[in-house]
Amino acid sequence: MRAASTVFLLLNLIIRILYFVFPSSLTKAQNFPEFNTSNWIFLITTPFFLVASNLLILDFKKRQKGTQLMAFVIFLFSLYIITCGMYSSFIATSDPSNALTLYLIALCLISAIFVLEYDETFMLLIATEIFFTALLLYSQASPTQMLYNQLISVILLSAFYLTSRYFFTYKANSYQQVLQIGEKNEQIEKANEFKNQVLGMVAHDLRNPIGAVESIAMMMELDDVDADTQDNLNMIKTSCAKARSIIDDLLEAAKNENNTGIITERTELNQLLKDAVNGWKSEKKISVVFTSSVNPVFALINKEKFFRVVDNLVSNAIKFSKDYDRVDVRLSKLDKAVMIEVQDYGMGIPATMLPDIFTRFTKAGRTGLRGEKSTGLGLSIVRQIVESHNGTITVESAEGRGSVFVVKLPIG
Repeated sequence: MRAASTVFLLLNLIIRILYFVFPSSLTKAQNFPEFNTSNWIFLITTPFFLVASNLLILDFKKRQKGTQLMAFVIFLFSLYIITCGMYSSFIATSDPSNALTLYLIALCLISAIFVLEYDETFMLLIATEIFFTALLLYSQASPTQMLYNQLISVILLSAFYLTSRYFFTYKANSYQQVLQIGEKNEQIEKANEFKNQVLGMVAHDLRNPIGAVESIAMMMELDDVDADTQDNLNMIKTSCAKARSIIDDLLEAAKNENNTGIITERTELNQLLKDAVNGWKSEKKISVVFTSSVNPVFALINKEKFFRVVDNLVSNAIKFSKDYDRVDVRLSKLDKAVMIEVQDYGMGIPATMLPDIFTRFTKAGRTGLRGEKSTGLGLSIVRQIVESHNGTITVESAEGRGSVFVVKLPIG
């Protein structure tokens, strides 16, 4: 209603200005006094509806629901617009039949803009018909003309009723959908809170027992043990490491999802990548090699999180590389971006799996060549971290020829 009353007020202000601009000879035109009077009435009356609409909007924001007063004011404004249009058209032509076009336009606008209940619609129909009949009587139309115009009025009002009901149903359904979406969002937020609580318990209640089991296994290794016992201890330590890795992935995924922003600092990437690669020097069967074509080169990153990106990509490359293969980590610059490539020459990724490898809990997760299990979270975490740095990550791969993951970051 606020928008409609504002537009109607502006239209009447423009008409009032034109009265002063046009030559005085126009003021002697037929029916000018009626136009002049009605324009002043519209200019005086419409601001009341504009003020009322603003007050009702403020009240709605406080209550978050409509009131009977709001419905009554909208009904009055609807009737006001219809009668204003009908009367203006009538005084312009002195013939109600010529006012039917504007009559129809006003009815259609009201039915589309405002949501009217059944009783409000019927009251508006009756009030509009009474006003139109009064115009017919005032114009002293012949009985034939009155009958003809009344029949057309009935048809127009019937069309108004049908369109009003259609828009009412459409808007009511849309409102119900908005409410349902709000309820679903609330349920999702509660489920998310519950998930975080569960992950917190996982971090606290599982990490400590797993650490204790791993410590006991390491203490047992201090004694002289036979080969079978050593194999069992190695299996225990490997299982503990895998379980700890799964827990870390779950916690990292939840942490990245809940963080809307990260703290970054300007960092020289050559040293960071060297440190990440040096962490894999103990890997005897795979050679991890770092090369750089730019030194120094800087980017705004979170060191801890981005170290995890590189570590995860190298870990994946090693997982799917054959013994004594090589993994290349390359750093370069392309235009205004820093490019980090992690390439292996192992088993590669099937083309059917490529679209899903960055999806959380993806079915594209596979067991490594040495039996390493996949949680389906690693690459989704990598993508989350890279995108939080305003970067991108892509992959190219061919079965039997290996894969190359390319991370691009803005130069810092």
